[in-house]
Amino acid sequence: MIKNIFFDLDRTLWDFEKNSKLVLDEIFFEFNLKEKIGAQKEIFINEYKKINETLWNQYRIGKIKKEFLRYSRFKQTLELFNYYNENLSIEISDYYVKECPKKKNLFPNTIKILDYLKNKYNLHIITNGFEEVQIIKLKSSGLSDYFDQIITSEKIGVKKPDPKIFSFALTSAKANKENSIMIGDDLKVDILGAENFGIRAVYFNPNMNIHNEKISFEIKNLDELISLF
Repeated sequence: MIKNIFFDLDRTLWDFEKNSKLVLDEIFFEFNLKEKIGAQKEIFINEYKKINETLWNQYRIGKIKKEFLRYSRFKQTLELFNYYNENLSIEISDYYVKECPKKKNLFPNTIKILDYLKNKYNLHIITNGFEEVQIIKLKSSGLSDYFDQIITSEKIGVKKPDPKIFSFALTSAKANKENSIMIGDDLKVDILGAENFGIRAVYFNPNMNIHNEKISFEIKNLDELISLF
């Protein structure tokens, strides 16, 4: 019998793409980047996203540190357009880290499903995001009170899909593999990470990405969780 539900945060409950886009729009206009780099906003954002994803992948496997990720992503993006300004890169990076977690966009039916589940289960978060940023996201979007344990990879020193983070989460929640389930959007990190550890998982796949993995459950919309629980 399931007693504990562990959620990922970004791209599962908190709409990272939408919230990040809002801040990147602000940055482009606030820092007058069209004049500085000579490119349209959409081009700047697309290039930033590619660089950011590459750096995050390197961070996840321990090749780079948090501070390098934070500051290099904008520095590299600006330099791609032949604009070299270290101080501006730092200023933009600080703005992004400060403002992005304050955004409140959630995936459709997030509050509805959390209200439903909170009355029946113990709810927790397991996230690879930075500790202080994720806490602000939860508070700003009104999600904090739904969760008993907030497990961040930065705090405990290992990242999903490392089995150690799932083990730590179970211990923190006083849970076990049999009475727990993981819900997340990242097939490798959240779903296979949990299932390889021995926890069943629900793959939140709103874009219906094609894959060949055999997983416990798969949903397109969060309100489908009502039929599972």
